[in-house]
Amino acid sequence: MTACEPTAHQFMDLMVPEYAYMFGFLQADGHLSKGTGQKGRLSVELNARDIDLLNAFQQLTPYYSSIRKRTRSTNFSEQHHSAIWTLCSLEARTTLNRLGLPYGRKSQTIEPPQVPFSARDYVRGLIDADGSVGLTGVGFPFVSVTTLSEAIGAYVCSYAQQVTGAERTLKRNTRDGIYNILYTKENAQKLAIDLYYPRSLPLARKQAAASALSEWVRPAEMRIAPQRKRWTEREDHVLLRLNNNAEAASALGRTEKSCGIRLWRLRNGLVPTAKGQ
Repeated sequence: MTACEPTAHQFMDLMVPEYAYMFGFLQADGHLSKGTGQKGRLSVELNARDIDLLNAFQQLTPYYSSIRKRTRSTNFSEQHHSAIWTLCSLEARTTLNRLGLPYGRKSQTIEPPQVPFSARDYVRGLIDADGSVGLTGVGFPFVSVTTLSEAIGAYVCSYAQQVTGAERTLKRNTRDGIYNILYTKENAQKLAIDLYYPRSLPLARKQAAASALSEWVRPAEMRIAPQRKRWTEREDHVLLRLNNNAEAASALGRTEKSCGIRLWRLRNGLVPTAKGQ
């Protein structure tokens, strides 16, 4: 897509895959700041090796923007080379802000757009900005994303479940309060194939990593773990009413061990007690 005259319909129409991806990326890794009066800017700083993505953002944006390079010292490198894309247009910033890109610190407050949008492109943008794609230390495919936003975490889990069938329970890390959402093996392969489809706009190195995941084949001797069966409110009611592992197992089609563990957790307040109990 090439730059064109700015119109409300064209710029950041999130049903356009490139804009949906760009918006997800900006929510996760962009910074919208206010200056005096109507001044302000949107900026994205990436490793210099990823400058092609910033060039793509510039081409997608029908307002003046600039890209510059800089070298600075960081905790990880004495000479870190980065590229910074900057957009100052008030009209563009207003559009982005209305769609759900807040000014200032935003990690916990961002949420999926309230307008129709291209879901897989939006999720790919989130992962390219705040996630990882590749192989674990032992060679297993994985796709992961980190976020402080409960709304974003819940949306990613919901989308990935539709693609892979794998359910995830959101839980913050006790150390930093971040949600770490991880998919491995076949689930990671399914997700990568869905998100990094041909001719999509991606971060090039993550697209290359996603393509490599398809080469993994599960060893014949590696057992496939069954999907966990989540407990429902109705099952908790039955379990608490019967208060007997054997009877509950027969009534619910679960094992006595599973019923015993769940009942113990309910009685000791380790999981929320079913409503009405």
